[in-house]
Amino acid sequence: MTASEAWRNWAGNQRSIPTLVHHPDDEVALAAAVSNAAARGGRVKVVGAGHSFTGISRPDDVMIDLSQYQRIVRVDREANRVTVQAGIGLRTLNRALDAVGLALPNLGDIDAQTIAGAISTGTHGTGARFQSIATAVVSLRIVAGDGSLVIAAPDENPGLFEVARVGLGALGVLSEITIQCVPAFSLHAVEEPRRLDDVLADFDRWADTSDHAEFFWFPHTDIAATKTNTRVELGPDTRSRWTRVRDEEIVQNALFGTVTRLGSLRPSMIPSLARTVVKNLGRSEYTAPSHAVFTSPRRVRFKEMEYNLPRAALLEAFDRVRGLVDDLRHPVSFPIEVRVLGADDIPLSPAFERESAYIAVHVPARERHERYFDGVEEIMNDYGGRPHWGKLHGQTAATLRFRYPRWASFEAQRELIDPDRCFTNPELARVLGD
Repeated sequence: MTASEAWRNWAGNQRSIPTLVHHPDDEVALAAAVSNAAARGGRVKVVGAGHSFTGISRPDDVMIDLSQYQRIVRVDREANRVTVQAGIGLRTLNRALDAVGLALPNLGDIDAQTIAGAISTGTHGTGARFQSIATAVVSLRIVAGDGSLVIAAPDENPGLFEVARVGLGALGVLSEITIQCVPAFSLHAVEEPRRLDDVLADFDRWADTSDHAEFFWFPHTDIAATKTNTRVELGPDTRSRWTRVRDEEIVQNALFGTVTRLGSLRPSMIPSLARTVVKNLGRSEYTAPSHAVFTSPRRVRFKEMEYNLPRAALLEAFDRVRGLVDDLRHPVSFPIEVRVLGADDIPLSPAFERESAYIAVHVPARERHERYFDGVEEIMNDYGGRPHWGKLHGQTAATLRFRYPRWASFEAQRELIDPDRCFTNPELARVLGD
């Protein structure tokens, strides 16, 4: 325990100096940190990798740092389940699962987050027949607002389990998480540039016949980089080490970082820089273990907003975003990402009870984002858009509660597990209405 320790998130747009910092390495210490804070009327926030762009985990009073709380508790090979401490990072978890022949059913495109942060904010991935990471959770051990331990599972506190899988950090501190895994598998990946209009015209067929499909449109061009991943039996990575370094480090990070910096210095150059990038995009086809295909390193820092909307509205909404980009005074240097996802049953999951599409927009970490993001958000509002909980948005409880049919279920469980709002902060007060 330390008296003060400066904190900032990955993008650098959220910062604080908490009054007290805990680094628990077991559940007893974790529960004690909460109960001690609660006894003096303090407020507790848990921090992991800091990959949320909002202030959802910003610690303004007591900070619990889970960097020493990331062990694998047990592996049930018969049931293909793993129980882990909440602070374990996805990268570490993926490698540990791979070593015992297991894998997570779906992943997003980075693996830097902790498992607790990923599920609590609704981190997803892509695939019309697949769902977010949180849907693989089968039970939780939670430290409540008074420091007591609560089990949340389908057969024990089922109401809490239902909502706590995407709990926003408002329903106690996640201690242990049990996840339903699948036998390890590989993905056959095809990555290629295509004309944007062709991608859009073929989008529904492409998304429905692929296991995992997504595209990145480069603003100010007519080209999209497409990714199609097909699940196959587990096998080795067919890429050479040089190919991986070239694609992931040189092209996706070093080259893109250079282009982004040039664009920040001379915004008028962004359209020509984008056209230069797309001219050098090539086709790539390979097979590798799933976690090595789903995720890629992200070394260029950025800020992001992502919205979930009904999949049926995607093409119309995306066309309006294209129009907005053309009308902005400041050219857009980052690609716009589009994915799809199946519906789920988690009350505050953005994909709750609807077949979903996601549109994500980005800017360099040090650039202003308001005009661009606000314009995209106005479009998403017209389709009942639900923001990713860990990414920038301007919604409040007043606008969000009507977009989630089971909002009251979440509120009821929050009253039970944290009636004194031990786990709130300004961001949660804004989006949940404290």
